[in-house]
Amino acid sequence: MTEATTSPNVAPRFAIDKATIDTITVVVARIALVAALGLIGLSKFTAGEAAAIQPLLQHSPLFSWMYSILSVQAVSNLFGVAELTTVVLILLRPVSPRAAMLGGAFAIVTFLSTLTFLFSTPGAIVFHGLAVLGEPGAFLIKDLALLTASLVVFGDAVAAGGWRRSAIT
Repeated sequence: MTEATTSPNVAPRFAIDKATIDTITVVVARIALVAALGLIGLSKFTAGEAAAIQPLLQHSPLFSWMYSILSVQAVSNLFGVAELTTVVLILLRPVSPRAAMLGGAFAIVTFLSTLTFLFSTPGAIVFHGLAVLGEPGAFLIKDLALLTASLVVFGDAVAAGGWRRSAIT
């Protein structure tokens, strides 16, 4: 017998290969992204969430114009539809890597957009000798992790063939 199997002070070694870790990473990222976007998307159809996102959107040079043509609830509903559509596209990964790639791209755009609120929303970043997150910033910083999950999901879909050109071209 070897030292590793007879010595009580040696912990057993578990061998997990890189491919298994990569698969687990992608699956966990997809589940986390779908759960977060699904719950966030559903909440957009409530009056409370519509009111909560209004200050973020009103100060955004990218989105403030929407309130000149739509109501507070209609703007929120529009974002809810976009987020739930993104969820459905990501969930199509087993049957359509191309749809999942599009969903991943939508998620990337979503979280890049929401991260801009850190710079456009008053109080998101406050200065007390150094920059710290204010209440809106503390709420928004999670989108950095969701952006990372979006990139993982997008990359997986591309690797699975989502980027291939159509045979009709």
